[in-house]
Amino acid sequence: MVTKKAQKPKRKRISLALQGGGAHGAFTWGVLETLIQDRRIFIDGISGTSAGALNAVVFADGFIKGGRQGAVDSLSAFWKAVSDRALVSSAHPIMRGFPSSAESPWNVDNGPAFLMTDFIARAFSPYQLNPLDINPLRDVLSDHVDFDSLRQRKDVKLFVSATNVRTCKLKVFHTDEMYAASVLASACLPMMFQAVEFQGEHYWDGGYLANPAISPLIHECVSKDVVIVQINPMNRPDVPTTSREIMNRVNEISFNSTLAREMSGIATISKLIEAGKLRDTPFHKVNFHMIAAEEEMSQLGAASKSNAAWDFLLYLHDLGVATTEAWLTENFDKIDVESTLDTASTYI
Repeated sequence: MVTKKAQKPKRKRISLALQGGGAHGAFTWGVLETLIQDRRIFIDGISGTSAGALNAVVFADGFIKGGRQGAVDSLSAFWKAVSDRALVSSAHPIMRGFPSSAESPWNVDNGPAFLMTDFIARAFSPYQLNPLDINPLRDVLSDHVDFDSLRQRKDVKLFVSATNVRTCKLKVFHTDEMYAASVLASACLPMMFQAVEFQGEHYWDGGYLANPAISPLIHECVSKDVVIVQINPMNRPDVPTTSREIMNRVNEISFNSTLAREMSGIATISKLIEAGKLRDTPFHKVNFHMIAAEEEMSQLGAASKSNAAWDFLLYLHDLGVATTEAWLTENFDKIDVESTLDTASTYI
């Protein structure tokens, strides 16, 4: 008697949209680790900004080198190197006052050292404070990513956003444009680092114009499911009243506004598609999902985005793992079927 081999269950395709947020990107590390270890999932493309861009290229490079486990190992090694380098770099004037690997106060927004550093950063530009353009991430990124090999992989769909300083236009770098400079451009905070020059243009953090860009995932990927990894809280229970709380909330709103603007437009188009008003057009239905730990992330102050203490990064990583495991348990069956994120109520 001949029996048919049991067919493997069809993997579900998703694309990922990774927000930026400094050290809070370690949350996304945990998310990526959990998703890539789930063999029911196929990641079609990744769009990332700032810390999201760093996670994206390290993750993709690790996968190219060693498959799923290679991606896991590469992310772990990268974030450990970030923590180790922060301890060394904390002696530099532009970094002094931020918590390093040697100390782990997760919220020091009102501490005297942070306030003094904050004042100096606002009074002097990085061209004055950091004339040698020292960026601790530059060597870490170059040590952990083989950009030459990455650029050759036409099957790897990466989209990294940066802000053109001169033209105020969004630049989305594709896989064949991935260099250390283009990724650092996406993570260039203008009050900390000099604008990154790449191919004759100068760039700042991509979060000012896209955090991250959603459009490439819709138009250049096969997957019809986009999962947004949100690390900047959309909602807070209280109205900020102190100067530091106000600036922190302004920062969150600024870096969420670009995503909210793009998603509000997408929500409008989705309604028209559902109403049958966009037939025979290039527009198609897209399912949206979100992985976020808003309650926990909203308890972290602005200074913690510069906290590279290893125990803090591990806390965020573990939070990302637990949040993603819970999300998969609740929503896996809905992937490729329906949205689990109400884009209209979330972004409009």
